[in-house]
Parts: sequence; structure tokens; C-alpha cells
Amino acid sequence: MTTARPAPPERPVVGRTAAVGRPLPGARLTRADLDAAASRIAPYIVRTPLLRGPAAGPYGPGLLLKAEHLQRGGSFKTRGAANAVLALGADRVVTGSSGNHGIALARLARPLGITLTVVLAAGAAPAKAAAIRALGAQTVQVAGGVAEREERARALAEETGALLVPSSDHPLVVAGQGTVGAEILADAPGTETLYVPTGGGGLLAGVCLAAAGHPVRVVGVEPALTPRYARSLAAGHPVGLPPCATVADGLRGQRPGRVPYPVVRDRVDELIAVDDSEILAATALLHRHGVDAEPSGAVALAGALRAGRRERAVAIVSGGNTPARLRTTHPGPLSRTRIHTATTLTKEHTS
Repeated sequence: MTTARPAPPERPVVGRTAAVGRPLPGARLTRADLDAAASRIAPYIVRTPLLRGPAAGPYGPGLLLKAEHLQRGGSFKTRGAANAVLALGADRVVTGSSGNHGIALARLARPLGITLTVVLAAGAAPAKAAAIRALGAQTVQVAGGVAEREERARALAEETGALLVPSSDHPLVVAGQGTVGAEILADAPGTETLYVPTGGGGLLAGVCLAAAGHPVRVVGVEPALTPRYARSLAAGHPVGLPPCATVADGLRGQRPGRVPYPVVRDRVDELIAVDDSEILAATALLHRHGVDAEPSGAVALAGALRAGRRERAVAIVSGGNTPARLRTTHPGPLSRTRIHTATTLTKEHTS
């Protein structure tokens, strides 16, 4: 299923009033927030490479992969988590997470002396929960879905006086995630379309922020079982959906966040829904290509394959915390040598 948002007559500049736009309500994010995030988190992340994509469908060498599965913590979540905790400086943090955001915060919490509690929804991946605990954080599990998880996390933060750092619904988190998009557009400025996996919307909103004023198409890709952004944009306001059990366990959010929603609404070009069979097929394709992605990390590629456009495109591989990798990966920083040798792209691929 593909949902296209009708193009507005004038595209707003995100976060400020401009001659060709209007103010962005709610989020108040600007490119300056993204640039500040990039500077703040630089010592805590790696600049992940663009890999040549699998020669599948119409793309061939025109499809690149942004390798966030090689990020410290195994996913892009380290960017937003680091930006929030470094900017806010709390010594006690509570969050709700499907796993990767919790892992990212736990990896940061130990060296920064932060006490961390991670609230998990029913159906959270056991390997991810175990990894969070192994990194020294406490976990709490609720019986319901993501909405109940977030409610419990807010209550715990209020009860304990801890800082609540949501997995997507926070301006600092969105700005941190936006550094993914900024790196792509800096390394491959000729990119015509960006395919972005979409759950709570923090990464999609961050990429929209990075793409403000750039002609690149931004396409959000949602699991077909939980198309909360497509439904919300069609309704004209955030819509909540019931819990679901998609194989993309990191993308089970039930409702767009207050901060990401207006950013996405005013900049995204299209939303694509992919079913679990397409997600699993894209995951298997990536594995054959030597990219150790988890299903959530393969959703953007599934969307690119479904779209089938002949263009220069980048699909974000958002995470690689598979059970096997979580059992074997050392909790220390990811080797920069591994990042450097993952691929070398020629200028014709990136300009």
C-alpha cells in the first residue's frame, strides 16, 4: 500500500517563518538544532558509511544503504539518546523502549554515571532486554503494548524525579536522529530519494529536518500492520492504533509523537506500507549481501523494493541487533577499522 501526501503549494522551512513557508508548530526545531546535535554527539558515535545496495529490482548500483547497523549500540538510536542525555545532564533517566533505544541509553549510562530504568512492552525481544540488563540498566516490563509502556515510563519518571528520555518524542532525540540524514546528504548530495524506516517517527522527522530546503524526496516506510503515520496524515491529526505483532519489533509504535508528527506532516513526500513477508525478504536479501540487519533495519529497503523506482536512492539500514549479534558483540565501542573497511564508494555513486 502506498500513501502519497498531496504536495502543499509552498514547502515550509522547518522550525522558522520564511518567505516561502510558515512556522512549524509544536516542535520548534531548526537546522541549528541538528548542527548542535552533530557537534555534541561526535565523540560518542561513528560516521557510518554508505554501502552499495544489493543489485535487486530496478536499482542496481543506484541504490545505497546507510549502514546504521554498524553504529555504536547497533542502531541509529545512539544518536538521539546521546544528544538528549548530554544536553540535559541528568543522573537518573527513565525511558520506554522496544530495545534499541534502551541499549543505546544503557551503553551511554555506564560511562556517564547515569542510573537508567528501561520500560519494555509485552513482546519485547528477550535478547534486547537481556543486553540492556547486561549493560547495567534496570528493566520493567508491562503487559500491554507501546502506549502502556510509555504511560508507565512517564509515571516512573514522575515518581522518582528521573529524566524521561522518550525513544522518539523529544526535540533533542529528533535532532540527534537527524544527523543520519545530514550525513547522507553530505556524502551523496545527488540522492533523489531517501527511504526511512518509520515507527515512532523520530528518525523520519530527523531526516525531514535534515532535508529542509533540499530537493530530495523523503519516503517513510511503515509496517503494514501499524501504519500510524499514513492513517494520521489522512485524518489530519495523530491517530492511535492497537498493539500489533509485526516482525519489525522496533517499529511497533501505536501513535505518532507530538514532536515528530508536525515535522513529518510538513515535509514527508510519501508513506509506503510493507507487509511482514516483504520485510523478511528484504532482511534475507541484506544478509546475503553481507549486511547483518534485524527486520526493523530492513524495512526501508523493503519500501524501496516495493516502490521500484529507477533513481539514485538511499535506504537507511537502521539497526542490526539480531539475537546472534547481541550474544557475540562486545559491549565496548565499535571498531572504527570495521567501519572504514566495510566499503569504499567511488565518486560516481555519491555525486
